Amino acid sequence: MENLKNKSYEIRKKMIEMCIEGKKGHVTSCLSCVDIMVALYYGDILRYNVQNPEWEDRDIFILSKGQASPALYVILADLGFYDNSELKKFNKEGGMFAVHLQQDVPGVELTVGSLGQGYGIAAGMAMGSKMDNKLNNIYALLGDGECYEGSIWETAMFVAHNRLNNLVTIVDRNYLCVTDFTENIIELEPFEDKWKSFGFKVIRIDGHSFEEIISSLNSQKSRCFGQPTVIIADTIKGYGVNSLCYDPSWHGVAPPLSMFDICLKELESVYKND
Repeated sequence: MENLKNKSYEIRKKMIEMCIEGKKGHVTSCLSCVDIMVALYYGDILRYNVQNPEWEDRDIFILSKGQASPALYVILADLGFYDNSELKKFNKEGGMFAVHLQQDVPGVELTVGSLGQGYGIAAGMAMGSKMDNKLNNIYALLGDGECYEGSIWETAMFVAHNRLNNLVTIVDRNYLCVTDFTENIIELEPFEDKWKSFGFKVIRIDGHSFEEIISSLNSQKSRCFGQPTVIIADTIKGYGVNSLCYDPSWHGVAPPLSMFDICLKELESVYKND
């Protein structure tokens, strides 16, 4: 668990540096879900092959909240899917990365931008794997604001009806959208009850506790539940950098260069205190 925490700090730091240098990126959206992605990629959850990103038996990770692409780009570079030097070209001419997630990046399964799009495709992949009797799992990470989209609930009905227990749905429940807190826009709570009513097994966790994240993900590997599972991960948008937390105005905005030292000091303070 200590190694995962150290890796989370390292990914956060690199992601902030990349976005500040590129003058773009949904930094706070990344900070809320870094721990979830670190657990998936470094916590012995996902099966993947760096030398063969399209390995047929790989597990599939769909980042449906595609605005958190900078965090995934940094993770994939750290794992060796491509050279770290590519991070310097983020949001620049000639670079590999744009702001939203792109399928042509090694290790990325799907180009996403429109909210709700990724989850439906993840469900289709899960259905296909079931039909082919494959043993791989599909993991889909959604944003809570993304759950305002009707396509999310259409997909949820499809997933529950077909008992797709090879699809693990994870919701980054950070309580913030583009302009305001979710409960001020349209209340999502009681969030657990909504998913249960669609036929899901619901697990609610602290999305910044590696113990809880790993435990919840491990419980799904054996597919011991006949119904699909959703993990609702309570998080903080901007976690690790206090200056960026609880403020909707930071959505989709990279901090200016003048805040670089402040961001790193606050990040070190949070992890040191942990």
